[in-house]
Amino acid sequence: MKKLIFSIVLLAIFLQKANGQEQPFLVKDSTNFLSEVIVIGNKKLSNYQEDKALGSVDDYLETANRVNLIKRGAYAWEPSVNNMSSERLSVTIDGMQIFGACTDKMDPVTSYVDISNLSEIKISSGQSGVENGQSVGGAVDLSLKHPSFGSGFALTTDLGYETNGNYRIGGLKAKYGGDKFYVDVDGIFRKADNYDAGNNEEVLYSQFQKYNIALQAGYKINDDNSLHSQIIYDRATDVGYPALPMDVSLAEGIITSVSHHYQNSEAKIKGWESKIYYNKVTHIMDDSKRPDVPIRMDMPGWSDTYGFYSKLEFDKNDHEMMFNFNGYYNKSLAEMTMYPNDPSQPEMFMYTWPDVRTLYSGAYFKDEFHITESQSLTGTLRIGYQNNRIAEDVGYESLKIFYPEIEQEQNRLLSSIAATYALQKEWYDLSFGLAYGERAPSVSEGYGFFLFNSFDNYDYIGNPDLEKEKSTELNFNFNVKKGDFTVGLSSSYFYIKNYIIGEINEDIAAMTIGADGVRMYSSLPHASIFDAFLNAQYDFSSKLSLNAGVGYNYGVTDEGENLPLLSPFSYLAELSYGTSKFNASLQLQGNANQSRYSQNYGEDETPGYGILNVSFGNNFMLGNNKLVLKYGIENLLDTNYSTYSDWNNIPRRGRNAFVNLSFILW
Repeated sequence: MKKLIFSIVLLAIFLQKANGQEQPFLVKDSTNFLSEVIVIGNKKLSNYQEDKALGSVDDYLETANRVNLIKRGAYAWEPSVNNMSSERLSVTIDGMQIFGACTDKMDPVTSYVDISNLSEIKISSGQSGVENGQSVGGAVDLSLKHPSFGSGFALTTDLGYETNGNYRIGGLKAKYGGDKFYVDVDGIFRKADNYDAGNNEEVLYSQFQKYNIALQAGYKINDDNSLHSQIIYDRATDVGYPALPMDVSLAEGIITSVSHHYQNSEAKIKGWESKIYYNKVTHIMDDSKRPDVPIRMDMPGWSDTYGFYSKLEFDKNDHEMMFNFNGYYNKSLAEMTMYPNDPSQPEMFMYTWPDVRTLYSGAYFKDEFHITESQSLTGTLRIGYQNNRIAEDVGYESLKIFYPEIEQEQNRLLSSIAATYALQKEWYDLSFGLAYGERAPSVSEGYGFFLFNSFDNYDYIGNPDLEKEKSTELNFNFNVKKGDFTVGLSSSYFYIKNYIIGEINEDIAAMTIGADGVRMYSSLPHASIFDAFLNAQYDFSSKLSLNAGVGYNYGVTDEGENLPLLSPFSYLAELSYGTSKFNASLQLQGNANQSRYSQNYGEDETPGYGILNVSFGNNFMLGNNKLVLKYGIENLLDTNYSTYSDWNNIPRRGRNAFVNLSFILW
């Protein structure tokens, strides 16, 4: 391995000298922490600028300040924003609602797209993230790429390899943009074996493979109007989850849409986009590859969503306004079949999601009023109506065992309102905001039936009569730039009434063999969550810079007990060098010891850690064509560690050398 490290560094020095030295083209990250944007790739920002051009969507999400990822294996990590996970977030694909089909959260929305589909990932904090739907913690919108008319023909071939887990990646993209028509086709395949943690410790059941195919087409009606259509097919098979008692034989997503775009920067109505869409998710859990289980189980799930939105952007005097009217209809169904080891015993079957139908419609309005050239006041408002109905009678009768007075339908009116004041001067800017938002219980929280949580070893039962959560939020941002030095502070505080969480019910016996008992979802009077991030950057020259950041998080219940899955003190430092032909970075990242943990919900004390990463990149122009090479080593010192967000303390990957190669033919 020492020879490998030496060879990579030597290769980087040689390629850097061979390419000469020009002015850097690296784009700095935004200091607006209420809304971060991670750019994946377009004409202006080449994937040459990313440490791992062929990294997964999860790899890109990890670079955001407010995002943490809950890891149950090497695939499909669950994002959390402001230490709040999927049920408290609005996670969309290009503004489209889509929902996972797994009762164990093994298929977050982010797992049904690949970087080849995306142009950017928009991350919003708190009530700044309700443009596409109700939210308490924030939003993640995976923006699909939108090819342009008149761009001509381009063909891209991608190849990648990583030593840890024998991880292979291959991709092909082709696009053509004429004056009136464009078409874009791309595909990518990923396959990995079990990975090794530090010190060559093999992590069993961490393998996976997936492929993703996408087709986009557009027709230009006139200079202002165009039609667009998209279809994405994403299929993962043989996905292992070392932190869980079951694996996944199939996770399949089909995402389709048709939209009309109007764009005219000189008119009062700047833009108007209307879209209809449909997506279908199929997810099948099984334990057929586990050698020793108390009882064999199959757990399939399905989620179908039909939806629309119409977004209008317009200006009037000093006001920039946006209106979004949207709605969706979702069907969520999940089953569990248990096969006793004794063949004379009958199979056992139940609905874990009893075919829950959700109908939502809502309207969103945003007005950014420019008070002066340096001051602005932004207000947002969302009002939504949500209806939940249990369509499966057997599942309805099962829940009636615990809730005899349960209604088959629930109706909720949901609201969100926020105001933010911003001041921007030559050498500093600041903003502060106040917001209020509500959310309805998720399908699992409201209607789940004996959902096993291996983190705390309890079965969970939903509660259809839960009150909606109500969050009051304060946020503050302050950034200063003096010469070559930039520093930014961002902080948020959430006071959440009716905080939904599972509470132990000692009167009900567990269904899962070996479980410690049953928790039923209920509402705490309130919970509080606070976070703060400090980031700084110093530019030694136009080519060399140092970035550093620290984060602090705190969360407690109304009785002062720690909330689960809150990040301890975290830090990141990166030294970067870049020209137009070559770039390099050395990164240190880590967490402090997790001393504030929730033992009641299965957490234990997680030791602190720190790891080193090094990466290099080269950009070669071959006539009109481009060759992009990225290579480096992650976890350089082969540290064996796990973090607070690693389910059941599964260890992270040890030392990993990677190389990504992209050839772009124009």
